[in-house]
Amino acid sequence: MNTAERRELKCKIEGEIEAQRKLIVSLSETSKPVAPDNAIGRLSRMEALNDRAVSEASLNVAQTKLSRLETALGKVNQPDFGICVGCDNPIPPGRIVLMPEATRCVPCAEKN
Repeated sequence: MNTAERRELKCKIEGEIEAQRKLIVSLSETSKPVAPDNAIGRLSRMEALNDRAVSEASLNVAQTKLSRLETALGKVNQPDFGICVGCDNPIPPGRIVLMPEATRCVPCAEKN
């Protein structure tokens, strides 16, 4: 991977990090506890609790992705960036562009 490709990938990762941070803020708002004294009715309360659970799960996924993206951003200029940790072969550029946090090539990722 040459310097221009690394710079372009770094910009993409930074954009993804910003998007994940915004998503986390939004999901944090929707995953707040539902007050038991809220007079919204039994079914509406159940729906609110279910929506909260879905938001919490999405929040966990977003936080994990953010962490992986931040790790990838810190490694983008290292010589081993883009090298599969499973087989030591280069990770295809298309996979890196779609999933900059990927540390394994597709065959190695399918094995796990």
